[in-house]
Amino acid sequence: MSKKIAGTPEAWDDGTLGRDEEFVRVSKKVDDAALSEAAGLQPISIRLQKSLIEDYKMIAELNGIGYQPLIRQVLKRFAEAEKKRILREQYHQKHPESELKEEGCSDEFCDVING
Repeated sequence: MSKKIAGTPEAWDDGTLGRDEEFVRVSKKVDDAALSEAAGLQPISIRLQKSLIEDYKMIAELNGIGYQPLIRQVLKRFAEAEKKRILREQYHQKHPESELKEEGCSDEFCDVING
């Protein structure tokens, strides 16, 4: 019999609750489409070099996460940075008189595109 642990948010966050293998079981009724929809995910197929996948797996293991969530993080960071870069370039093409300062400009739009 297991001892009862207080169900505080901290206990869930630090892994005291929710990570004991004694209470893990694989669901037999998994609707992958519903699961992906609920998580806002869309499955895709992509071909990557084996060495790249191995690098992601190593980095993911060192960070205590799976390699697919790591790849999602990398892709998300790249997409966000590219969107900001593109917006910044487009803004300066339309407003050539504006100059960005090192710490950002006072214009509200510049604050957004500078992150």
